Amino acid sequence: MDSGDLGYWADGELFITGREKDLIIQGGRNIYAQEVEDIATTVAGIRKGCVAAFGVYDPARGTERLIVVAETRERDPARRDALRQALLDRLVADIGVPPDVVIIANPGAVLKTPSGKIRRSAVRGAYLDNTLGETRSIPVQWGILLLAALRARAERSARQVGQFFYSVYVIGVLSILLPVSWLYLLLCPAGRHADRAAKRCSRIALQLGGFRIQVEGMDNLSGIGSGILVANHANYIDPIVLMAAIPSDFHFVAKRRLADYPFIGTVITKAGHSTIERAHVAEQLAGAEAIVKLLRDDGLLLVFPEGRFVGSPGLLPFRLGAFRAAVETGEPVVPIAIRGTRNILPDGTWLMRHGPIAVTIGAPLQPRAKSWQEMVRLRDLARDQIARGSGE
Repeated sequence: MDSGDLGYWADGELFITGREKDLIIQGGRNIYAQEVEDIATTVAGIRKGCVAAFGVYDPARGTERLIVVAETRERDPARRDALRQALLDRLVADIGVPPDVVIIANPGAVLKTPSGKIRRSAVRGAYLDNTLGETRSIPVQWGILLLAALRARAERSARQVGQFFYSVYVIGVLSILLPVSWLYLLLCPAGRHADRAAKRCSRIALQLGGFRIQVEGMDNLSGIGSGILVANHANYIDPIVLMAAIPSDFHFVAKRRLADYPFIGTVITKAGHSTIERAHVAEQLAGAEAIVKLLRDDGLLLVFPEGRFVGSPGLLPFRLGAFRAAVETGEPVVPIAIRGTRNILPDGTWLMRHGPIAVTIGAPLQPRAKSWQEMVRLRDLARDQIARGSGE
C-alpha cells in the first residue's frame, strides 16, 4: 500500500521518518521536514511544536531551498538575531547543511490544523505570498465567521424557497393531470390498454416535472417473456419512475391495502397489477406461494424485495419471497437499480428537489437448482448488482 509515508526497516521494525510530500531535496540530499522541526525546537527560546520546515524550488540553482519558520515570544531584536544564529548552528551540527532562510516569527505565524498538526503547505503559501505572520484582530475574525454563517443560512433559505416553489409547481401539474388520468382510466377498458395509459401518464408527469430518466441495460429485457424484476425502493415515486422507464409489459406485486387508495387502487385494478396480503409480505419467505401463482398467470412481475423504504440511504435486507418463486418456477430474476429518487423527494418532507434519475437494468440471473442455497445465491447476486447501480 502506497500511503505516502517514508520510513526504514531496522531490526524487523518499521520507523516512519515523514511524509513523501514533505520531503525536501536540496542539492541531491534528502532532508526530512519533521526532523528539521524537531531539531529546531531544542533551541532555547523557540516555541515547542511551533516550527515549520519546507522547500521552495529555486530555478537559478536547480534545486530546493530549505526554509525554516520558527516562533518565539522574544521581542528584543538582538535576542531574535541570537536565536537565528543558534538555530543555524544547531541545524548545521545535526543535519550537516545550513537552511537557506531562517525566519524568527511571532506566535501564530506557523499555521496549524484544529488538532494541532502543522500545515506546512499553508505556511509555504503564506511565505510565497509575503503574508507570513499576518493576523486578524478578534473582532475581524468574529465578523468573518458571522458573515460566513449568514451566507450559509441565506443559501439554505434560498434552496428551501426554490424547493417550495418547485413543489408548488409539481403539485399544480399533478392536480390537473391526475384527475384527467383518473377519469380516463375509469372509462377505458381494463387490461393492456389501461396499463399503457398509466405508463403514458407517468411519462407525461415526469416530463412536465422536468425529470429526465436515463435508462441503461434495456437489452437485458429483450427475449424475456416471463420472470421477476426486483428493484430497490427509495421513494414513493419509484413505481411511477419504473412505469415511465420500462416499456415492457409487467405487473407490480403490491400490498393489498394499496388497492383501497383512490387513484392508486384504480391503476392497480384497471392495469391488472397484483396484490398480496401484508401479513405475507412481513415474513422472510412471504408471498412466495402467491408470487408463484401470479408469475404463472401474468408473465413478468416487478417486486420490491425490501418491502418498504426508510429515509437514510442504504439498502434494507432483501426478503426471499421473490427469489423462492423464481427458484420454484425456474424463471429468471432481473435486478433493476434506481438512482436519484431518494434525493428528489426525501422521506419526511414534501419539498421536492430537481435532479437526475437513472434506471439500470442488470443481466438476468437464471436459477440453477431448486434449493435454499439457490434462493440465497440469487438474492445476494441481485442485491450486489442493485447496490452498485443505485450507489447505496
